[in-house]
Amino acid sequence: MMDKPFSPSSQENQQPILEVIAPWLTAARSVLEIGSGTGQHGVHFAAAMPHLRWQCTDVPAHLPGIRCWIEEAGLANLPAPMALDVDDDWIDTFGSAGYDAIYSANTAHIMSLAQVERLFHGVGALLPSDGLFLLYGPFSVDGRHNSESNARFDQMLRLNDPLSGVRDLRELEGFGRAAGLGLADEIAMPVNNRTLVWRRRS
Repeated sequence: MMDKPFSPSSQENQQPILEVIAPWLTAARSVLEIGSGTGQHGVHFAAAMPHLRWQCTDVPAHLPGIRCWIEEAGLANLPAPMALDVDDDWIDTFGSAGYDAIYSANTAHIMSLAQVERLFHGVGALLPSDGLFLLYGPFSVDGRHNSESNARFDQMLRLNDPLSGVRDLRELEGFGRAAGLGLADEIAMPVNNRTLVWRRRS
């Protein structure tokens, strides 16, 4: 039996994120989380918002760890995690379930730009009219970082993997427009992060 994976940053940011996203999800009944990581966010959010069904997903290698968190929590609104890789053909699989909102945290900067574009395309295809896409992480604006720490983080990411990096809001807005998503809100978060709220246009 494997030990539960643990992310200190997820532990620190889960409550601030919850306080921001909960008001947007009062009318939601089903949320798809893309890139659940350890599964800590899924457990925390499902426990705090029992009115909605929270579906965790990630690449297959991460599913056993997520399953540890979910099984220990034993929440009726938190089903077993499912495999989702943005490089695969996943839209038909998840579109059939019907989600009111999609959530993803700290994923855009570890994907290539082409993968981020595929992410937005998939989100736009899955969401119904007025559905929400909640995206959390560090972002630059017009090529400028909002802190020296984010600039250093971006440099580190690109040194480790030239295809990764902190994404620029203007670039994401372009992906959003192409996918039928409009930016509805941009919320400053602790540690120089942001929560971006996108709404699916009719």
